[in-house]
Amino acid sequence: MFSSLKVREFRIFWFSMVVSLIGTWVQSMAQSWLVFKLTGSAFLLGLVGFLAYLPISLFSFPSGVFIDRVVKRNLLIVTQAVFTLLAFVLAYLVQRDMVQVWHIMAIAVLSGLAMAVDAPARQAMVVELVGKQHLFNAIVLNSAAFNTARLIGPALAGVLIAVVGMAGCFYVNAFSYIPVLAALFFIRPTPAPVNVKNKSFLSDIRNVVDYIRKEHFLLALFAIVAMFSLFGSAYIILMPIFAQEILHSGANGLAILMSASGAGALIGVLNLARLKHTASNLALLKFCMGLFFASIMVFACSGNFILSAFMLFLCGFGGSSGMSIVNTLLQMSIPDEYRGRIMGVFVMMFTGFMPIGNLFAGALAHFIGAPHTVFLGSATSLVVYFIIAKKYLTSSPQRVVLS
Repeated sequence: MFSSLKVREFRIFWFSMVVSLIGTWVQSMAQSWLVFKLTGSAFLLGLVGFLAYLPISLFSFPSGVFIDRVVKRNLLIVTQAVFTLLAFVLAYLVQRDMVQVWHIMAIAVLSGLAMAVDAPARQAMVVELVGKQHLFNAIVLNSAAFNTARLIGPALAGVLIAVVGMAGCFYVNAFSYIPVLAALFFIRPTPAPVNVKNKSFLSDIRNVVDYIRKEHFLLALFAIVAMFSLFGSAYIILMPIFAQEILHSGANGLAILMSASGAGALIGVLNLARLKHTASNLALLKFCMGLFFASIMVFACSGNFILSAFMLFLCGFGGSSGMSIVNTLLQMSIPDEYRGRIMGVFVMMFTGFMPIGNLFAGALAHFIGAPHTVFLGSATSLVVYFIIAKKYLTSSPQRVVLS
């Protein structure tokens, strides 16, 4: 289950990343509370979240050009230092009672810009830390780290807000980046060859677009990620409606429902980590994504709290497992010279498309209701997914390395 942690470089980086991710969730929860406390506006609360994701939507793909041209470890040192500085600035402004909403918006945009570079660079560097032999396990454990932080961070934020205040939460996040910076100075990845063939930014973009267009297998994988982000994640933004108006469970019920999804996601990726084969098992991918969309459909129709929580558990299980497999298939199928740019496309679709999907889901739910919106999106995605799987996911490319 933890075979990739035997590799020194990945082990050092992974444990530091767990600490940092928990700090990030602490700041995210405290920042939302701060915005709402300052303004009392749900619109501004949503706007800050949108501004944080907008740079990822716009710049993750173009940033891949720079990622392919530089040493990824050095680039991550810069992005992590930016995150640290921004967290300290926000903590200082709150501590001195100087913070205003525009400060938070500006920091959200700057953090999003850094994330647009940091996320694809981290994804692309994994293979440099563990090699292709342990790549599947390493990607799965990265997902496990994220889901562990998702379970711990919000609960810890609630405690810290009461004990040390919101400024303390932001200081905690700022200090949580220090282990990552230290790890990046200590580790020595095996760097992929830096792409210096083209000096033109547009040429590098055009080359990878042409490459993806010719590879139907990659196109199919990206289509799955796009459906997951645009339509599959709609239930998350609409969850308060389900908890309050349909299941009549209130805030406590909302917490249980979100925890059920997070627990399913964590168990799903840990279950994947036990496998000895790579994620080229396409049958497993088909099962996980089918489970993800089908469980959301049942959740949309459910009026029973226990059944709804169980469906969300299965949803988390299938979704996290499926995306881990897709990530590994992508990384095992691409040449090193394209890795940064293709991981940029992956991050753009996986993370950057979510706010677009959330905006669409919110607008549609206003007219036809949350249950119909979630069911319609999941049912459509399930049908399209099986069409794509039947046509393009019958076999993986020959260059995929099996272990």
